[in-house]
Amino acid sequence: MHGVLLHPYQDDWPQRFIETRKWLRRVAPPEATIHHIGSTAVPGLAGKDVIDIQISVDTLDQVEPDDWLELGFQYRAGLSDHMPPGRQLPEEELVKYLFCYQNPRINVHIRERGRFNQRFALLNRDYLRSHQDVAAAYGAFKAELADHFPDDATSYSRIKDPVFDIMMGAANHWAKETGWQEPPED
Repeated sequence: MHGVLLHPYQDDWPQRFIETRKWLRRVAPPEATIHHIGSTAVPGLAGKDVIDIQISVDTLDQVEPDDWLELGFQYRAGLSDHMPPGRQLPEEELVKYLFCYQNPRINVHIRERGRFNQRFALLNRDYLRSHQDVAAAYGAFKAELADHFPDDATSYSRIKDPVFDIMMGAANHWAKETGWQEPPED
């Protein structure tokens, strides 16, 4: 497990995503959409130097893990995203595949279109992109949290996740007000 080392926003993160997206097209199902997600996808936001990517597919059965292993990715099987407190969602709303690449560090989250977790990642990203004040507050929170858990990525994530759950309420309100819909592929 990697520690928690935050970097100031890097201007090359979007380009690294674009280059990685081209590479991932070789193993992604043809109808898949590929989005840059996470902190590296929000201009000005500090983050771990890991490009997080979401690939949205119609069904996880379309994904061939062996194809990803041949590219040098590690497969973390049996994963689901966390259940937001106070919510009761069927397991299929949170299930995903996760493939990790070590150098450069890339995490590919494959989720099914229309599921709670697939929408959650895109809506939170777009909300932070549209609300720099919220992104700045979230960045300050992450920096403080990383100072407390520099060698414990599990605790860092466990405490950070509920902050996204809180932001999701505001993001859902913003989405309703603006007519937000899932954007086309990045």
